[in-house]
Amino acid sequence: MTLSGAILTGCGTAPTGVTTSPAAQRGNASASPSPSGRAASSSPEAGRAESGRKAPERDIYAADRPGKLSPAVAGFPSRVYVPNSESNSVHVIDPKTYKVIDRFRTDSLPQHVVPSWDMKRLWVNNNRGNTLTPIDPKTGKPGRPVPVEDPYNLYFTPDGREALVMAERNNELDFRDPRSMRLLHSMPVPCRGINHADFTADGSIFLASCEFSGDLVVIDWRGRKVTKVIPLGPTSMPQDVKLSPDATTFYIADMSRGGVWLVDAATYQVIRFMPTGAGAHGLYVSRDSRVLYVSNRGAGSVSVVSFKEQKPIATWPIPGGGSPDMGGLTADGRELWLSGRYNGVVYVFDTVAGKLTHKISVGAGPHGLCVYPQPGRYSLGHTGIFR
Repeated sequence: MTLSGAILTGCGTAPTGVTTSPAAQRGNASASPSPSGRAASSSPEAGRAESGRKAPERDIYAADRPGKLSPAVAGFPSRVYVPNSESNSVHVIDPKTYKVIDRFRTDSLPQHVVPSWDMKRLWVNNNRGNTLTPIDPKTGKPGRPVPVEDPYNLYFTPDGREALVMAERNNELDFRDPRSMRLLHSMPVPCRGINHADFTADGSIFLASCEFSGDLVVIDWRGRKVTKVIPLGPTSMPQDVKLSPDATTFYIADMSRGGVWLVDAATYQVIRFMPTGAGAHGLYVSRDSRVLYVSNRGAGSVSVVSFKEQKPIATWPIPGGGSPDMGGLTADGRELWLSGRYNGVVYVFDTVAGKLTHKISVGAGPHGLCVYPQPGRYSLGHTGIFR
């Protein structure tokens, strides 16, 4: 696949490209049975009771508990913002009624909807249009687009002083003013297709995935330099990145190999690979910090991974198949919302029952949807990484 083709689809190739991978097929098969031997769709609550799992003593997501909404988001209506990459639009859904209540046009190829560091604004990343469209969460209405080159994805430094634009096709990390989006510094990266990332617990290191070259890069963002490149191999296509609640391990989804890499957060050494399902793509930490939800875009399922056991404990299939991609949890953590990338829908999973409850029609190519508002003190970016 050419680089231009990858940009058109965003986050890699179409499902046929990942489901034919032997590694992806092995990953899909190995995620089917549950540890207890019962049906893989059993709820995570049942699994927790069986093994006596507890939330970690150290928890970097402690501020993300249900009900811990910041005063900055007080009064914001609960909405789901869905960027439709192929129809250049955003659909707005009321999560209480599961109905589309608004839609508006954007510039070309909107990829993700990202909360600002202070949580008072949302940004639509118009990748090919080279703009960011601001959304006022009080009204749900868009403002005037801001010129920004190649904004595939967007993050913020933990101190809130800089925005980090993942300029995927330019192979750069661009440092910008977080309010005006004025360019401060452009840093080339020694890999292709930089796209997703997360920070260490102390905020000093930004670990980013490079989709097209199969690498991870360790970035000292204060020094504005790459300190290490971690090659995952020629068959890898790394995607979303999440730090474990105890801050010891990075989890990195690999869409081509159909699973998740575990990387030591202190040494940046690869620990091992964990199969989940074909097209492993998005990673989401539960509100109680006990499990990680992995969207398997090629397999049409969600894997539930125990942080304590570091293995899948359940799989939630989409009846009839689907293409679950990016999204987020509701503020109470009882629902997981994911875009259906190749199906023009949004999926809603009940995280207690462990099953799909709704499919909502949206535009073409829905991608990085944002459920908002969410708990937390500040946003680190993407569709909702809060501390």
